[in-house]
Amino acid sequence: MDLTIGPIAFFWPAAQLRDFYQMIAATPARRVVIGEWVCSKRLPFWQNEIPQAIECLTAAGKEVSLSTLALITLKRERRQAEELFASGVPVEIADLGALKYLPEGVPFQVGPTVNVYNEGTLEWLARKGATRICLPPELPLASVTTLAQAGLAAGVAVEVWGHGRAPLAISGRCYHARLHERAKDNCQFVCGEDPDGRDVETLDGQSFLTVNGVQTLGHAHTTVALQMAKLQAAGVASLRLSPHPGDFAAIVNLYDRALHDGIPGSETMTRLRGLMPQASFADGFLDGQPGLRQAG
Repeated sequence: MDLTIGPIAFFWPAAQLRDFYQMIAATPARRVVIGEWVCSKRLPFWQNEIPQAIECLTAAGKEVSLSTLALITLKRERRQAEELFASGVPVEIADLGALKYLPEGVPFQVGPTVNVYNEGTLEWLARKGATRICLPPELPLASVTTLAQAGLAAGVAVEVWGHGRAPLAISGRCYHARLHERAKDNCQFVCGEDPDGRDVETLDGQSFLTVNGVQTLGHAHTTVALQMAKLQAAGVASLRLSPHPGDFAAIVNLYDRALHDGIPGSETMTRLRGLMPQASFADGFLDGQPGLRQAG
């Protein structure tokens, strides 16, 4: 089992993205997914960084792929999806609608926002040319095990959401803009003011969700720090780590050591809390419990 870095969910300045991918190039992560998968309005601000990031990462021996949007609706977004497949770089689809633009015989990958819940769906995607599938984060271990074994039989590598705020929903509307009494078409990119998303609280004042433009994420960082041995035994090929602000390279290195140096899950969890002292962690999904169940 190795590590995959997922696409950045948040709206970061171009310089921050440049520094991020240079940092990731020096980590032991095996592969990196790049691309705007939340809001196409953000892409023009940093798309010129993509070729340089690909060059930097491939020079460091990483496998790189480009992600589509998680919700493709506009004509320009459909055109962008078509251009991704024409780029010559492997593509990860985050919306099944992107398959319309898949050239005949071209392999592709599947991100966690595509609902792969059973063997039939996995096998159908495999016949279409899928080589790698990151499962949705809400699946219990029994389902993950079944799908990992189906993936082995179909020649498809199966990933599991390993670390980060879980993607729960995507919308055609922008709640982030509405919070500031702005329309989506005149959002003034207010999501950029919250580089780790904006907390949403219950009426009792408890944070339980995070708003990120048109995307809704879990508030806690989902982690499999205590469940990695079970995932390895299930046949999972990779853990996906979702980028966030802070010393993310240290997070990647921690999970790598946990995978390869035999660090106990409890110790990994302790170190994780030390690296992210302000964060909360959850791990309920794999045990068939509410996803926000506190880890450890």
